[in-house]
Amino acid sequence: MKKVIVSVLSAVLAFSLAACGKSETAPAPSAGGEGGAQGGAQQEVTLKVATMPVPHAEILKFIQPKLKEQGVNLEIKEFSDYVQPNVQVFEKQMDVNFFQHIPYLKQFNKDQNMDLVEVVPVHIEPFGAYSKKIKSVDELAEGATIAVPNDPTNLGRALALLEKNGVIKLKEGAGINGTVKDIVENKKNVKFKEVEAAMLPRVLEEVDLALINTNYALEAKLVPTKDAIFIEDKDSPYANYLVARPDNKDSEAVQKLAKALNTPEVKKFIEEKYQGAVVPAFE
Repeated sequence: MKKVIVSVLSAVLAFSLAACGKSETAPAPSAGGEGGAQGGAQQEVTLKVATMPVPHAEILKFIQPKLKEQGVNLEIKEFSDYVQPNVQVFEKQMDVNFFQHIPYLKQFNKDQNMDLVEVVPVHIEPFGAYSKKIKSVDELAEGATIAVPNDPTNLGRALALLEKNGVIKLKEGAGINGTVKDIVENKKNVKFKEVEAAMLPRVLEEVDLALINTNYALEAKLVPTKDAIFIEDKDSPYANYLVARPDNKDSEAVQKLAKALNTPEVKKFIEEKYQGAVVPAFE
C-alpha cells in the first residue's frame, strides 16, 4: 500500500513540475533577430545601436517612435570615439552602428581583422577647415600649424581637401590613403599636428587651422556652412552608413531600421535641421 501511495505522489509531483515548466514566459528574441507574433500580437525586438551624438543620434531619435510602432525598440548608445562602436558591434555587445563612411570601415576591418558590413547610406557630413586666427586660406602664414585627424582615412581626407584648396600638393595616386609623407609640395612650409578626431575642436585655439569632421564641429557649436574657411562640396563620397555584422545584416529588425533611415521624412528632417551642414546620401 505504501508503494502505491509513493507512486501516486511521485506522479502528482512530476505533473506539477511539468505544468510549472509550461507556464514559464517564452524567452524574448535576441536583439536584431526576427520579431514573431504570439496570439496575433506583434512581439517587440530591442535593437542596440552604437552611434555619435550629432547628427547621428538626433536622426535615430527622430525615427525611434516610428520604429516602436513597427515592433522595434531602438536602444541608442552614444560614443565619443570612432573605435568602440565597431568593437562593440563585432563583439555582439551592440547590434549595429551608425557613424562612419566606407573608407574608414574598410580600413578598420583590415587593421582589426573584422568583417563588419555596410547596410545603407544615410547622410554626408562635408569635411571642413576651421580657424580662430584667419578668415581665408590666403591668410595662412609661413610655417603655420594645421591640425588634422590622426586616423588613416580621415587624415587622407583632410590632406586631399588641403590639396584641393592649394595648401599642399600630394604625390600622384595618394588619394584618400595619403599621409604627410606623400606631400610633394608645401610652399608655406606648414606643419601638421595629428590629433584624435574628437579632440580637434579643443585644439582650435592652439593651431592656425584645423580640419574637423562635421559631427565634432556641430558638437562644438560650429556651423559648417558659416564657420568653415573651406569645406567639401555635396558630391563628397564619404557617406555615413548603417553598419552591421554578416550574421544580422538581413534580420527583420535591422532591415526595418535601414528602411526607416532612408525615408522621405528623414531626408526632409536632415535638410531642414542642418541647413546644408549635413546632406542626405539617398534619393
